[in-house]
Amino acid sequence: MHILLIEDDRNAASYLVKGLREKGHLVDHSSDGEEGLHLASTREYDALVVDRMLPQRDGLSIIRQLRKDNNKTPVLVLSALGEVDDRVEGLRAGGDDYLVKPYAFVELLARLDALVRRGGENDSPTRLSVADLELDLVKHKVTRAGQVIRLQPRELRLLEFFMRHSGQVITRTMLLEQVWDFDFDPQTSVIDTQVSRLRAKIDKGFEPPLLHTIRGVGYRFDEPA
Repeated sequence: MHILLIEDDRNAASYLVKGLREKGHLVDHSSDGEEGLHLASTREYDALVVDRMLPQRDGLSIIRQLRKDNNKTPVLVLSALGEVDDRVEGLRAGGDDYLVKPYAFVELLARLDALVRRGGENDSPTRLSVADLELDLVKHKVTRAGQVIRLQPRELRLLEFFMRHSGQVITRTMLLEQVWDFDFDPQTSVIDTQVSRLRAKIDKGFEPPLLHTIRGVGYRFDEPA
């Protein structure tokens, strides 16, 4: 899944981003309401995780604006306010689920999966496909030509990013920012090593090859013309 987390608590955000990425998800993070609303309005996500109390613009205001703009992306509201009236207010604002802090990470994962499964009206796809390669974002299942391919969480996240940007030139810097979230030299061999492992799993023994290296630039993921 591609998830947007809008959370201003640095420790909580770091914990969630790390945990979600370890489970194979792509995660964007914003620490204030205005930026979060902009990201949610201009990019496609499978789900949003929105803290209720935020600087610049509060979480419920973000959700109301998204629903007003007919954005149907599933939203999980996080809040320390756990009274019945608080939860009802969050749901009436347009939230799809409401999780009270403190919470168990496994419960947050389960709620996100449930939101995406039943989010049939959401325009963001839960399945990605390029040629005969398919990725089920809910089940974390990859198949090519009907054969199941088992990927590690990092490989799964890398494949999702490639498939979401099929046909585009992907630089190493883009991968570091979106898949690793590391701030170091983009020439590092860790990217090439991980891409080579992914290529061996999704291209070896299949035709045509989908993952291509563009020397001196980066990569491109698509079916050759």
